[in-house]
Amino acid sequence: MILTAQEEYGIRCAVTLARAQREGQDYLTLNQIAEAEGLTNPYAGKVVRLLVQANLVASTRGRLGGYCLARPAGEVSVAETLRALGTKFYDGEICQRPTSEYSLCVHNSDCSLRAFWGGLQRLIDDYLNRTTLGELLGGEAAMRDSLAEVRQAVAAIPTTEDSRS
Repeated sequence: MILTAQEEYGIRCAVTLARAQREGQDYLTLNQIAEAEGLTNPYAGKVVRLLVQANLVASTRGRLGGYCLARPAGEVSVAETLRALGTKFYDGEICQRPTSEYSLCVHNSDCSLRAFWGGLQRLIDDYLNRTTLGELLGGEAAMRDSLAEVRQAVAAIPTTEDSRS
């Protein structure tokens, strides 16, 4: 899975706001967010605006204003944050965009790749839906532990090789 720069920086800005929330800061200015993430103010403004439009971030004008998460960090999933910033890894529309002279993919009627990519997207979606911005504040070791649990769960699923024996 490849994240766009917009998605990566948007998640980072959201985590910065989650950290501020945890530390009791009411609002961060756009300059504070940009500085924390090493972004230009215009680029930080672009991704924060997308988060505001998705009602994930609230903005307040004025001298004491700025940006904050609209809900507690533990209630904001990584999935909904990414949806506000971009698209899915596999959108299911790939079969409608063939790369040949045919109007549909030549494998449209029975496609193992469609099932594979769709299944992978469901696994990714499930993990992203279960992971919150609050959990991303737990640090690298905590996220490694979380991913290890997912790997164990996936490893417990019988493979096609297991069913052949």
